[in-house]
Amino acid sequence: MTEVKRYEMFVNGEFVDAATDEYVASIDPTTGEPWYETPDAGAADVDRAVRAARAALEDPAWRDLSPSRRGHILRRVGDLLGEQAERLARIESRDNGKVLREVAGQMAALPEQWEYFAGWPDKLYGSVVPTVGSRHNYLLREPVGVAAAIVPWNSPLTIAVTKMAPALAAGNAVVVKPSEHTAASLLEFVPLLTEAGVPPGVVNVVTGLGPTAGEALVTHPGVDLISLTGGPATGRHIAHRAADRLVRTILELGGKSPNIVFADADPERAAAGIAAGIFAAAGQTCVAGARCFLHEDVYDDVLDRVAARAASIKLGNPLDEETEMGPLAFAGHMERVLGMVERGRAEGAVVRAGGVRVATEPLARGYFVEPTILEGVDNQMTIAREEVFGPVLSVLRFRDEAEVVRQANDTPFGLAAGVWTSDLSRAHRVARDLDAANVWINTYRRLSPVSAFGGFKESGYGKEGGHAAMLEYTREKNVWIELEEDGGG
Repeated sequence: MTEVKRYEMFVNGEFVDAATDEYVASIDPTTGEPWYETPDAGAADVDRAVRAARAALEDPAWRDLSPSRRGHILRRVGDLLGEQAERLARIESRDNGKVLREVAGQMAALPEQWEYFAGWPDKLYGSVVPTVGSRHNYLLREPVGVAAAIVPWNSPLTIAVTKMAPALAAGNAVVVKPSEHTAASLLEFVPLLTEAGVPPGVVNVVTGLGPTAGEALVTHPGVDLISLTGGPATGRHIAHRAADRLVRTILELGGKSPNIVFADADPERAAAGIAAGIFAAAGQTCVAGARCFLHEDVYDDVLDRVAARAASIKLGNPLDEETEMGPLAFAGHMERVLGMVERGRAEGAVVRAGGVRVATEPLARGYFVEPTILEGVDNQMTIAREEVFGPVLSVLRFRDEAEVVRQANDTPFGLAAGVWTSDLSRAHRVARDLDAANVWINTYRRLSPVSAFGGFKESGYGKEGGHAAMLEYTREKNVWIELEEDGGG
């Protein structure tokens, strides 16, 4: 039995015991064994963290820090993270089962997030409003206050940084609640903030379950903004809670993204993009290209190529360099994914590949699901409408552009889409007509800290990344001045 490590919460610049005696075990998805545990924080623990954040906002050490100095500290955070990237990647890969190669790439890119947002603090300009007469009017842009960041299990540190970096650049304080399944990389990272010069209380981490720690955080009267990356059900719940107090929210929710291949596309390039879009990270990504639309003229050719790629994917321990796909993150999620495949089969879909849990040792002990392809899928089937969040590709056939755009848009989600074509006019036309917030042409899953990211419809609202993120984490104050000594008329 592996030794089980115990983490604590991070509040006011140090690790502290929780008031509760309840702990949640995190299971290694490769072995099915527990390897660390975190406190299931209660209302008193969350209150302690929010109060620390509020105090930090009022402390001159953060409140009066010059914008250029704030930027310098954020750059230092990025530098320190870069030095620890390999270690943090191994921790996160073990924690959620994502292959080390992919996690290492994410970690190597995180310093760029800090570098980009480090350039913003001294560029948050206000503006002067043209007025008539003796009144001078100007607008100030200032931090929102205490931001609650709720982070999922699929890319925990990357998504936490996506929220923390712009929030800190704007001068806010943050309380982060990671998933109970994958808190380790974040808890290993946060001491670097203190080392970089971030004052105590500016960033705090509370751990635990959604109904306990999460609920206490989103309902706390000291929280001014809630940023969630998660599923639609959680997003609706948080939106309702936030509405009770009229608190601002940023919701990045699920997707059922179409990946469309036209007859004039490069078939091998398209097949590679489709496979990477759904089987990378074992499909556990919000932008996964889960619905594949193939033009009838290339349907068999492209599907054969995708199926061959799926069959060649090497499953294994995510820490092994040769592994191409790891396990799903936890047992309950694996059971849900397999249940969705069975429901698809029951509704008439045909399993072309995979569809089962790996039964051979040593992988049988972990939460491994074979790369799965379902064909004969109708766009009204459950498997085509609900997010699976696993390595499951639904394949649909189409005849013309108008038909495929209509089907692609016939979904409650609107997060992402892919288009594969050699026709430049069609590429721009379809990108315009797709009801998705992020569209990739002849590529897939490309993201950058300089570019805004978010969703439409049930995929949420608000933006992360780029200048748009800075607007999300700031508020505008309107100031009027009377210039005449007699007070004007």
